[in-house]
Amino acid sequence: MRIVIAPDSFKGSLAADRVATAIAAGIARGLPEAELLLRPLADGGEGTVAAALRAGYRPQTARVSGPDGRPVQATIAVDAGTAVVELATAAGLGLAEPAPMTATTRGVGELVAAALDQGVHRIILGIGGSATTDGGAGMLQALGVRLLDAEGDDVPPGGGGLALLDRVDASGLDARLAGIELVVASDVDNPLTGPSGAAHVFGPQKGASPGDVEALDAALTRYAAVLGRDLGVAVADVPGAGGAGGTAAGALAIGARLTSGAALVCDLVGLSEVLAGADLAITGEGALDAQTLHGKAPAEVARRARAAGVPCLALAGVLRLSGEELAAGGFAAGHALTEVEPDVRRCLSAPEPVLADLAARVVPALAR
Repeated sequence: MRIVIAPDSFKGSLAADRVATAIAAGIARGLPEAELLLRPLADGGEGTVAAALRAGYRPQTARVSGPDGRPVQATIAVDAGTAVVELATAAGLGLAEPAPMTATTRGVGELVAAALDQGVHRIILGIGGSATTDGGAGMLQALGVRLLDAEGDDVPPGGGGLALLDRVDASGLDARLAGIELVVASDVDNPLTGPSGAAHVFGPQKGASPGDVEALDAALTRYAAVLGRDLGVAVADVPGAGGAGGTAAGALAIGARLTSGAALVCDLVGLSEVLAGADLAITGEGALDAQTLHGKAPAEVARRARAAGVPCLALAGVLRLSGEELAAGGFAAGHALTEVEPDVRRCLSAPEPVLADLAARVVPALAR
């Protein structure tokens, strides 16, 4: 029996590779002869570089600015003319104390420049888990774009500084960007501004007070207007432009295109190829719920498995989908850790043995 194991992380609890390993360990108890193909995934945010490295990309490290300006060490993945860059490694939550008005994506631009130094022709920018709401302004500045106030000075770092923005000068943009494809991998469809935009929806998660949220939204609205006037690029209402505190909008301003992060990572790890001829696919994430069905990695695995004629099983920390919803999403079945261990605290603190026990219980039964 050939089984493809392609989970996302159990966010805040277990990285995707450890999820896959735990599932494999459980299956091996009941199906010791099964061929197990592990393809841990991400949805374009944290874990995207790790997925690329597991798929054979080689690591390159760079010292770049963190969200508070202090240096951090980050890794990009490079292979055959493509570089994978992950925003969270340069501007992610946890790299600095919350600073919703001043946190910057400058380090993300520095990572893109480091990827350009590798001579690649395509850069995949995985966004998600950001500490920033600066619209990608710091990223643009690191790549040579000047964001100027009325006095002709550079605006301060962070989303708050955009309130002073008067004009954009892109004449110094790194010329190498003209010859490459810049792809932004995201799993959100929020616009840059407004009630569903970057500041209102994600700002509070980054420490923004109600007053900060209003100020950031107004600053991003000004930013979008100036980008439209000076660069001729409309970003405010583009679905997904609000991703990573508006970093997607900044990337759009220099010619990037947005795509589903989950689909892109599935391509990176060759998921469709390993599904061909498989007998079963297993995926999962921390919470399998309505959001899962809107572009998350497990939904993409189920879609590809269905196309290959392979049943897809979902294993999760928490299952919030009905049987009908699971079936509509392409899943043959779904199971949660609490079926094995009712104590949610243990599921969170020691998920690997519980997950292995769950896989040992349900997979052989399904295989029969």
